[in-house]
Amino acid sequence: MTLVVKLGSSIVAADDGELRVDVLDSVCAQVSELEQGGERVVMVTSGAIARGMRLLELPVRPRAMDELQAASAVGQGDLFRAYESRLARGGTKAAQVLLTAADIAARTNYLNARQTLRRLVSWGVVPVINENDTTATDEISFGDNDFLAAQVAILLDARLLVLLTNVDGVMTADPQLDPGASPIAEVEDFEQLRALEIGDRTSAFGSGGMRSKVAAAEMASESGIRATICNGTKPGTLAAAAAGEEVGTRFRAQATRASSFKLWLKYAKPARGTIQVDAGAAEVLREQGSSLLPVGVLAAEGEFEAGDAVDVAVDGSVIGKGISEYSASELGQAKGMQSDRVRDLLPHAADEVIHRDRFVLL
Repeated sequence: MTLVVKLGSSIVAADDGELRVDVLDSVCAQVSELEQGGERVVMVTSGAIARGMRLLELPVRPRAMDELQAASAVGQGDLFRAYESRLARGGTKAAQVLLTAADIAARTNYLNARQTLRRLVSWGVVPVINENDTTATDEISFGDNDFLAAQVAILLDARLLVLLTNVDGVMTADPQLDPGASPIAEVEDFEQLRALEIGDRTSAFGSGGMRSKVAAAEMASESGIRATICNGTKPGTLAAAAAGEEVGTRFRAQATRASSFKLWLKYAKPARGTIQVDAGAAEVLREQGSSLLPVGVLAAEGEFEAGDAVDVAVDGSVIGKGISEYSASELGQAKGMQSDRVRDLLPHAADEVIHRDRFVLL
């Protein structure tokens, strides 16, 4: 089994952009110890932009996409070398892996990435994964790579996802606003977190925050993977989390797990449009797990093609996501029709707009 550990910008770099060498020394030493003990570890890191900013002596984090990408290009290699050299001290080899949202969203790329990562892990090599910021056009959307870390954990069917930050875990309130805030030891039901004022700020260089870490933990939990959010600046925290000790905020794995395809569809495949359905179709999708037929469709919104993911909504509220067998233009013609009439109009059209095996409730 594999452990995925994610280091945020607040762990990798101080507010002045310098690498937190003591933290990197500690975390990499713990990773090497885990590897030597038989644990297989995958690291997901942020901080390439922060490192590039420091090397370029930029006073503030850029906002323009080309500036973010250029800063990342400068910092990426230097950041990997920081990991590689520290892991080597413990006798552990490292490999740099750069992924984009497209690598996760495209099913073929997703499976190829999984095979490559599994091979590295089987060889005893620690993949050090970062988003390929130099080519990604939606860099910020990964939420400081928390989403990417959760995706990697799901992709590899990891036993545990550890999200290292610079606080002790999820707090009952934003500690910057409420001095009486206290850490939450364990989360069994994510509904208990909905009303909390969880802070968003991470560091001067990060783009994520506690909300994105909680979302990543929820993704992992729903996929049958335990997760822990804990303070990576404290020595031994990663090893303690890996051993199952009571550290940080722990999230239980849910008992039931969806198929790999449906997890990918739910979390990784972006929707290209929305199909509005009537109440009857919505009930069938929710309660019976049946396919969506043209007769239950009210409208097709957006520009999508057959094979694209689409949201499914009733009365304006999204209830699920699926792979459409129709383009938006085809569905515009076939909506509300019985299947035999659709075949007369579109002889090569599929019987289902969305097959039940390619649909997931949200």
